Formats: sequence, C-alpha cells, structure tokens
Amino acid sequence: MQITASTVSLTVDDIAASRRFFTAHLGYAEQAAAEGFALLSREDAAVDIVLLARGNEVLPAAQRDQRASGLILAFTATGIEGEEERLRGEGVEITMPLREEPWGERLFQVTDPNGVVVQFVEWVTPPVPVDA
Repeated sequence: MQITASTVSLTVDDIAASRRFFTAHLGYAEQAAAEGFALLSREDAAVDIVLLARGNEVLPAAQRDQRASGLILAFTATGIEGEEERLRGEGVEITMPLREEPWGERLFQVTDPNGVVVQFVEWVTPPVPVDA
C-alpha cells in the first residue's frame, strides 16, 4: 500500500461556521460541497479536511450523532509566533497562548466555532528519534 494523501473528517453541527473559520483564517479553500458536506484543502502539506454535518446519513448509525471533540488538529509549521499575532489581529481567540516546552516544542492553539482545537507547533530543537 502507498498512501497518496491524508484527510481528516470532522463531524460538526455548523459546517458553514467551520468552513468560514478554516478558509478565512487558516488558508484553506473549499474544493467541493454538498448538503451536509464540505471538502477543504491547502496547496501545502496540510491535511485535507472533510466537514460532515452531525446526523448525516452517510455516516454509520453509531457515528451520526458524534461531534469532533477530544482531538487536536495539529500542524507543524514555521514562524508560528507571527502566525499567532496574525490570528489574534484577525480577532481569532487564542485558546492556548504561545509557549515553549522543555523538550524544544513551541506551540499555541485556537478553537473553531464548533470546538475543533487547532494547534500550531514549531520545533526549536528537532525531536530526537526514538530507537525501535
């Protein structure tokens, strides 16, 4: 098997609100949309995002009423200090301000209108590979 792309599917109550958030603030563009569905992508290495309306019948019955929660959509990027300032200037609430962890990771978080947590990470010190 060869994986050719990655997509995360998020079940939300308000597709339009999440679509506006990701396109207005995070550089995503809508590639396709239909009732209860939107596909967003970027031209860089970011994962594609599928937004599905909660209750959508294309989902298995056990998943229809679940919401995207308990997950963090994390992007490793460069220049995140400037990104935090830009987002703050656009009125996006920074739900976890920029901080640096002892192991060399700098990060901050924002949260979209449906509660999807988006985290930006930049490595000050590259992570050390763990021998298997």
